[in-house]
Amino acid sequence: MLSWIDTHCHLDAPEFDADRNAVVARARDLGVSRCVVPAVQVSNFDAVRELAHAIGGVYALGIHPLYVAQAADGDLQRLRAALQAHRADPRLVAVGEIGLDHFVPGLDLPQQERYYLAQLALAREFALPVILHVRRSADALLKGLRHVPVRGGIAHAFNASEVQAELFVQLGFKLGFGGAMTHERALQIRRLAATLPDEALVLETDAPDIPPHWLYRTAQQRAQGQTSRNEPAELPRIAQTLAALRGWTIEDAAAITTANAIAALPGLAG
Repeated sequence: MLSWIDTHCHLDAPEFDADRNAVVARARDLGVSRCVVPAVQVSNFDAVRELAHAIGGVYALGIHPLYVAQAADGDLQRLRAALQAHRADPRLVAVGEIGLDHFVPGLDLPQQERYYLAQLALAREFALPVILHVRRSADALLKGLRHVPVRGGIAHAFNASEVQAELFVQLGFKLGFGGAMTHERALQIRRLAATLPDEALVLETDAPDIPPHWLYRTAQQRAQGQTSRNEPAELPRIAQTLAALRGWTIEDAAAITTANAIAALPGLAG
């Protein structure tokens, strides 16, 4: 059986509370041998760490840009304390999910930037790669990385220009592709997935979010109670899209993206 790494899935999310063990089992049955579970706020640090240990996965600790408005005074210090406390844990592989979101209206962008730069500094202090949230913010993220260099990582759910992609790669980053790539109208994402260098690409689901086209439900369908929950077991089928776009065999897709994931997050090799 082929072996896959889901480089980004929020298995601690409440959408999985009813059947989390079954979700993990389905993924394992399809060869998804490792999942990267990133935190989004201080309150779920313990949950992602305990879950990673329970399922044989790995985890990242960080404060997501959409959660900085909810962060309490001292949360950056709490993040540093958690990184210090668990620095010997082989399952702690990155600082994340961190970054900038310039898509959601009404956010405090200077506050996001302060948290982003501070967390880059923590990643540098603890010699960890980072997992980046990139949403209409590629240039600002790159500016921060030039100001506070880190040990690379993954630019999650990548959807920017080819030039920006090349700049991330030059800084040691891999680029995450998942369910969005399976939608035929996602022309830019599919073009990047087809043309970027082999060594730039990793696979992810972002479960329970960013469903592939076969799970997607319209707003009307969701209002009628139909669900579109994504899960790690979808990764091998998502990989078939990547293989088709690049002219790879499915074996190529598994080998290349697994090697790239380990290069981005060396802790995965443990």
